[in-house]
Amino acid sequence: MQENNKEKNYKPVNTNKVAENSSPFTGVLGWLDNRLPIFRMFKHEYLDFQVPKNLNYWWSFGAILTFTLIGLIITGLILGMHYKPSTAEAFESVEKIMRDVNYGWLIRYMHMNLASFFFIAVYLHMFRGLYFGSYKEPRQLMWIFGVTIYFLMMATAFLGYTLPWGQMSFWGATVITNLFSAIPLVGEGIVTWLWGGYSVDNPTLTRFFTLHYLIPFLILGLVVLHIWALHVPGNNNPVGIDIKKPSKDTVPFHPYIVIKDGFALLMFMIVFAFFVFYTPNILGHADNYIEADPLVTPAHIVPEWYLLPFYAILRSVPDKLLGVVAMLSAIFILAALPWLDTSKIRSAVFRPLYRQFYWILVADVLVLGYVGAMPAEGLYLLIARVATAYYFLHFLVILPVLGLKEKTVPVPLSITEPILGGSPNLATAKNKESLNN
Repeated sequence: MQENNKEKNYKPVNTNKVAENSSPFTGVLGWLDNRLPIFRMFKHEYLDFQVPKNLNYWWSFGAILTFTLIGLIITGLILGMHYKPSTAEAFESVEKIMRDVNYGWLIRYMHMNLASFFFIAVYLHMFRGLYFGSYKEPRQLMWIFGVTIYFLMMATAFLGYTLPWGQMSFWGATVITNLFSAIPLVGEGIVTWLWGGYSVDNPTLTRFFTLHYLIPFLILGLVVLHIWALHVPGNNNPVGIDIKKPSKDTVPFHPYIVIKDGFALLMFMIVFAFFVFYTPNILGHADNYIEADPLVTPAHIVPEWYLLPFYAILRSVPDKLLGVVAMLSAIFILAALPWLDTSKIRSAVFRPLYRQFYWILVADVLVLGYVGAMPAEGLYLLIARVATAYYFLHFLVILPVLGLKEKTVPVPLSITEPILGGSPNLATAKNKESLNN
């Protein structure tokens, strides 16, 4: 009888209720989050994510790049609805977008200038990483994802440059695709496959349009992996020291970093709007507003400005195959940077000699960009060869030697203590005193 009473009084635990209480949200959002915890993950990885408290505006370009990529995809999708990937209709369809589609001029100008601003932001993002050592242990994989994204960006930009089917579109596609013919044995076959025939023609444009349409979604997937690889070790910081999360050296991403990045994004959008509404074509090439003509070669064939440094490296090498190898090596050498830089100190703040070579590298890349836009002859060619030699010398010789020989400044132990103490090396000095005592 007692056992029967126990069975009657027994009430099973409502496991569903326990599961429902595991979500920090309530109502419909909580119900969804318990079954698909996307909101919980977003809150943990972004709103509550602990970041170093000394992040400055150089760390805002990640958010700017995400905004720019989404803008490029949205405007590209809209343009793709009206564009006709045919050599007979491509140029005319672009003109029709500009003149007949509602706000087509705005969408196209946004897409054009977003591409340029995407590269401006990514170059600043990369050079910030070079200065503060964001590629070093334990962030090597994150850096490699970033270099891969950069390479795919360049490929997508080149493919997009061919779509308006202007003079630079046609001749740029002809020159760049012909580079593959330098590959021994299989080069000619690759070029024929890329062209879809024996010259740049309708099949080429169709293939380039398809790839230009699809690669950005691959880039978006790699951006997710890039951010994921960042969130495992956490952000680097201007001091370049490891921090514990959470601690007195960290703050939540929201609201502190959200407000900072939001302000930087607002300033970015103001400058971008100025270009779109007042000087939309300043970053383009005038010859690309002339319809493609295979019988008329432009006086000077150049790619878009953001590809000019690597175009200069390509032309600086007299041999065609070696020029292609040098151009590709100039990109992929960046992926090996975590192992080429042998220094244990991350930030250039504490590496006085490295800082000098860093600024020489910045100047070198700017020089390569300038001579890439000039004819490959005379003094311009000589400067391009010297700048190319220094580019590879910097990564293959200077960085490994600096890591072994450079005398660095003492690095503080934390972010907070040097700031409160008023001296950048106060924490280090205190630590030495405690060890001596």
